[in-house]
Amino acid sequence: MKNNLIKILPLIVIGFISFSVGAFFFQTDKENPITKDIIANAEKLIGLEFTDAERDSMLDGLKEQLGNYEKIREYNLANSVSPSINFNPIPLGFTFETKVHGFITADYSYTRIPENIEDLAYYSIGELAYLIKNKKITSTALTKMYLERLKKFGPKLECVITLTEDLALKQAKNADEEIAAGNYKGLLHGIPYGAKDLLAVKNYKTTWGAMPYKDQVIDEDATVIKKLEAAGAVLIAKLSMGALAWGDVWFGGKTRNPWDTTQGSSGSSAGSAAAVSAGLIPFAIGTETYGSIVSPSTVCGVTGLRPTYGRVSRTGAMALSWSMDKIGPLARNAEDCTIVLNAIQGQDGIDQTLYDVPLNYNSNAGIKKLRVGYLKDDFDRDYSFKRNDSLALEIFRKLGIELIPIKLPQYPINDISIMLSAESAAAFDELTRSNRDDLLVRQIKRAWPNSFRMSRFIPAVEYINASRIRYLLIQDMAKLMNEVDIIIAPSWEGDNLLLTNLTGHPCLVLPNGFSDKGTPTSISIIGNLFGEAEIILLGKAFQSASDFHLKHSPLWKN
Repeated sequence: MKNNLIKILPLIVIGFISFSVGAFFFQTDKENPITKDIIANAEKLIGLEFTDAERDSMLDGLKEQLGNYEKIREYNLANSVSPSINFNPIPLGFTFETKVHGFITADYSYTRIPENIEDLAYYSIGELAYLIKNKKITSTALTKMYLERLKKFGPKLECVITLTEDLALKQAKNADEEIAAGNYKGLLHGIPYGAKDLLAVKNYKTTWGAMPYKDQVIDEDATVIKKLEAAGAVLIAKLSMGALAWGDVWFGGKTRNPWDTTQGSSGSSAGSAAAVSAGLIPFAIGTETYGSIVSPSTVCGVTGLRPTYGRVSRTGAMALSWSMDKIGPLARNAEDCTIVLNAIQGQDGIDQTLYDVPLNYNSNAGIKKLRVGYLKDDFDRDYSFKRNDSLALEIFRKLGIELIPIKLPQYPINDISIMLSAESAAAFDELTRSNRDDLLVRQIKRAWPNSFRMSRFIPAVEYINASRIRYLLIQDMAKLMNEVDIIIAPSWEGDNLLLTNLTGHPCLVLPNGFSDKGTPTSISIIGNLFGEAEIILLGKAFQSASDFHLKHSPLWKN
């Protein structure tokens, strides 16, 4: 989750109306029974007031409820067990694209092999794919080059948890043999990549970036890992992440920003962004719940894509928030992101939140017919990226885009994010009850241990009512997206980041310049549900008219 974005909520509940993930606040033993006075004090935490008679009527029922909680806790609920209620991001009347029109990328035949193989470090997926397909370079040679860069620079950036060297060399060898035999699988065949270390990979540790799980081995491959293997991609490293998907601090250190190693890379897809930015891998897989792709992509100057909720399977990935988690790519440019998305999207027969919707990307399609809105009030404010964002808007206008001023629906966005707080506390219920949360490196107030404890006091009633408000938000967003196809937004200004994570809309984040301190900035393009092809198309046009995505820190050239 994005550094410093989550707003920890006040203690607002007591056990007698606790959500099934909540702990009961009081003991019922003979020395400390539940009393009317205890209930009266508890009312102050939830902003309600009952009469003395009402409190008296609750006593037996509250003791019974505590017994219910104790029985529930006897079940060993692994992080992989999802709730029986699935989040539905689909608004009333929404229609799905069903016809497959194909997947057409740009022409990369201009690509030439450099004299020094390490000069390939910053080539795009499309460019590397052209060289591999035409046997100008082998996957094995490319993989070895990136492995050496990971070994040399990974420790400096603290961005690698585990090198999967043996697996990578095996997969690269297989790719070379398949290609030599005429069995070319597509643009990812033989391309090395890294995965955020919340995706399970057989025979390798999956640490979730957290000390309590640093030796954890999950005996399965996540669906995304399987799909990339089927596409011929080569898994080269498991990359650092903020512990349990918050920030850039993990059990082995703090992932560094390749543009300024005195600073963190933001998170929680910290290693994914840093490694791509430093040319240690061509692309990486990250995840986003509330900014975890957008934020590190911004700080590290890479292009990141948060897909629509329900586009990519989360099977085999650590769960933080079942109604908000999404998996997506971080890469060199917009089209690289869609190349990866095309491989990892789709149903897997396990994740029940998935929708079968074709991507239908065509690099040759025009952008003039796209109805593009922009959040004028947010862009008009005084904020850190304002100058770069203003220049980016001018680039869009020069591309022939008429920018339509729009406003997002107005709802108490920060307040209904208690849903994320409750779900994350449920996902790591055992960690809290066992006190192993003390092992996490970050122990400040604005960190997971305290958040998980506080979230035990979120009432079921408030969680459900927050969900009902979220339903209304989804309907109003659908009305807005009937007026425009795409929304351009400041990446870190206003409510768009949290709001669109709550509604499940896709977002493409594009580098658009540098701050006064020399670190990258970005602008965001938000699409309709399953509208990734449109935002990639507009993002590609922006990058064709600018060179921000081609800028690289000189620290990692040799």
